[in-house]
Amino acid sequence: MAGKSPLQGKTSVITGATSGIGLASMVALAKEGAYVIGVGRLAEHGLEAVKKVNASCPSAQMDTLVAELSLQSRVRQLAADIRARLEEKGVKCLDVLVNNAGIYSGKKVRTEEGIELMLAVNHIAPFLLTHELIPLLMASPCGRVITVSSASHHRGRLHLKRLNNPLIYFGLWRYEVTKLANVLFTYELNRRLAHTSIRAFAVDPGLVNTDIGMKHTGSLANLVWKYRRQKGARPEVPARTVAFLSREEALQNANQYYWRDCKPKEPSRLALQEDAARDLWNVTSRLCGIYPEWIPAEG
Repeated sequence: MAGKSPLQGKTSVITGATSGIGLASMVALAKEGAYVIGVGRLAEHGLEAVKKVNASCPSAQMDTLVAELSLQSRVRQLAADIRARLEEKGVKCLDVLVNNAGIYSGKKVRTEEGIELMLAVNHIAPFLLTHELIPLLMASPCGRVITVSSASHHRGRLHLKRLNNPLIYFGLWRYEVTKLANVLFTYELNRRLAHTSIRAFAVDPGLVNTDIGMKHTGSLANLVWKYRRQKGARPEVPARTVAFLSREEALQNANQYYWRDCKPKEPSRLALQEDAARDLWNVTSRLCGIYPEWIPAEG
């Protein structure tokens, strides 16, 4: 890479960092000189991720943390661990937060906190972790919140009164709802933080060859995804977009918030509706027990 990257010396956090898009994003940001904290569910997977990143980038500056993102208590603990780790490094800000962790579940499962599993991991965890880390992101001159969504959000439909308790549970429909929630969260976060240095982006990774569709699924769904994933791109492809959105200073004044292949893309019509984004924000705040509402809307 010619010249110094804008990410040189910056701090970043990536969830779901031990495989797929998250691991590829860790490599991409580490190669550009960022200090990366990777978050995974299992300590042994974190150790394996460190080896893989170091193999691609021997000069990588990185740490790993363990968290179960389906539980709000663990998300809050993760935020405390991140703050402590940055304090140990003498760092007073967080420049990039990549909300990448996500799951697919073919069955309706509730966490011990009473939240439907896909909603908990795919939407509530990014929302709550961002909430907890907002002071560190605000301390950055160019804070970025990047959330990995999906083109499937175009088919998502919101029923806010039953957000946590869908009348009919079908895994694919539910996944589409959580990915729509990612885009609406990004929209509303930008609206509420328009007066700050933080900018939020949602990433459409396209079809990617990962194992997301092979966990928490039955044998038939597992087989279908095993075949379908072979047509997907390597995780390094969407990781390039993550790195681009992390480093490009010119995007600080960009209005586009939904991106694919380092280019802005039009999200669904519903993802452009201010009232839908605001209402989802308020419902999610209540599910997280956040009172009063954080980052109140202006006007």
